[in-house]
Amino acid sequence: MADLGCTYLQLDDPNLAYLCDEKMREGVRQIGEDPNRLPRTYANLINECIKSRPANMTVCMHICRGNFRSAWAAEGGYDPVAEILFNEFKLDGFFLEYDSPRAGSFSPLRFVPRDKKIVLGLVTTKTGDLENADDIKRRIDEASRYVSLEQLAISPQCGFSSTVLGNNITVEAEVAKLSLVVNVAQEVWG
Repeated sequence: MADLGCTYLQLDDPNLAYLCDEKMREGVRQIGEDPNRLPRTYANLINECIKSRPANMTVCMHICRGNFRSAWAAEGGYDPVAEILFNEFKLDGFFLEYDSPRAGSFSPLRFVPRDKKIVLGLVTTKTGDLENADDIKRRIDEASRYVSLEQLAISPQCGFSSTVLGNNITVEAEVAKLSLVVNVAQEVWG
């Protein structure tokens, strides 16, 4: 990909989000795997895949909880995977879904080293209800208690149409949400 000019690569990994969900962790145990060891296994696999990337290629990962027709598949805070996720994956940044209480608190961000970026998915793509800008700014402020504001960014929590069937949201609502993200980002980061 680098030979073709790629300088930004984003991976999408639902497995790590699933390992935050206690029901899914139990399912992992039922098939004979250890949910506490799998994040390190995943880190080793991803790191092996990107070990030859050139210095000018940024690689980030979106931790997806599911986004099929406005539904979700997993819930639970990032606590079970945070330390390995932020410190053993040789990635430049992480897109984290924080659009609902299903994602837990920002406290797992305490494990983020200074050289990583965190994109807070504070705007849901699952419904057309428009978030309040002041609420989003308060949540950014809350996250900045764990990781510096300079390391943070915001985005929608996932794509608006993860499958051909899309989500239960209008194009007009999508435009309003993207405009909200841009406006809040300009107010917070300039």
